[in-house]
Amino acid sequence: MVTSVDIDEAPALPTSYSVLLIARLARTVKARLECGLAPLGLRVRHLVALSYLRDHGPTPQGALGDGLRIDPSNLVGLLNDLDRQDLVVRRRDPADRRRHIVELSPRGEKLLDEDVQRTLQAVDDDVLGSLAPDDRAHLHRILMSVAGELAALCLGEEEEACAP
Repeated sequence: MVTSVDIDEAPALPTSYSVLLIARLARTVKARLECGLAPLGLRVRHLVALSYLRDHGPTPQGALGDGLRIDPSNLVGLLNDLDRQDLVVRRRDPADRRRHIVELSPRGEKLLDEDVQRTLQAVDDDVLGSLAPDDRAHLHRILMSVAGELAALCLGEEEEACAP
C-alpha cells in the first residue's frame, strides 16, 4: 500500500503545480498496473484497446487506431498480441472486403469482466487505500471531470490540444 508522504519532504518536485504531481503519480500507477496485468498476459495498452472495444462494440480497424490515437503499424502489433491470446476477433467487413472489423472475443469479454476487474480493484486499493472512502469518491469525481474536459477538447477541432 502507498503511504502518505509529507509533501514538503518530496524530493525536488515543484508542488505548486498539480500537473507535475499527476505526472509523477501516473508513472507510479502505470508501473503498478503493468505489474498487476502481467500475470494475465496484458499490458496497459492492451487494456486500453480492450476497454475501447467493450465500450464501442465492433469497430473498423482504422477507426480503432484513430480512437486509440495509435499509428496503424503499432495497432497491427497490438492487435496481433490480442489475437494470439484469443481476446479479439478480426474479420473482413462485408461492406468493404479491404477493411477489417475488430471486436472482443467471448474470452476477451470474460477477462475484462472478471480478472481485469479484480486486478484494477487491487491496484486501486493499493494506490488509494490510505484515503478515506469519501475522499476516494471525491477524487474520482474530480478526475472524471478533468478527464471529461480533456476528452471534449480532443473531440473538437483543436487536434493539437490532444497531441502527446
